[in-house]
Amino acid sequence: MPDPDCLILCKSVHHGSTDHVARAIAGVLGAMVLAPEQVPYASLERCSLVGFGSGVYYGRMHAALLDWVRGLPDAKVPTQPAFVFSTSGLPLLAKLWHAPLKRLLAAKGHDVVGEFACRGFDTWGPLWLAGGLNRKHPDERDLQRARAFAGRLRPLLPPRDPMGRQADPGG
Repeated sequence: MPDPDCLILCKSVHHGSTDHVARAIAGVLGAMVLAPEQVPYASLERCSLVGFGSGVYYGRMHAALLDWVRGLPDAKVPTQPAFVFSTSGLPLLAKLWHAPLKRLLAAKGHDVVGEFACRGFDTWGPLWLAGGLNRKHPDERDLQRARAFAGRLRPLLPPRDPMGRQADPGG
């Protein structure tokens, strides 16, 4: 696996909404987007920033993402910056849905420096009978907001030269 400064772990299952958001964020941060099961725990040590995102399923972040984070070794002091993001039918409840993941990340040595949520196509339960909720989301406005969020995280990454290589801090 390449050695990125930023890695985004994303679990996007039903409609690909969260994957669209992950790729918009990744474009700004120069990050790789991978499913949690594709990422060895040791690879996080080389990252300056790590993102964790999924759709919301039955009021929770995806179980595979939560299980992956539970498998990380515990840490007493948060040292690695991280961010959390999600898509759902009701993003106004995102703080509630993100809270368990943020607590887990803090216990595993991550300092959650930001969170993002937007609408995603939702066909949970009886919603599919009516064609779903937020059918055309994330839309371009949602993706622009995701890119702006990523822009605020960009200063946490090492500087890059014009060729995209990590700049030499010694000059």
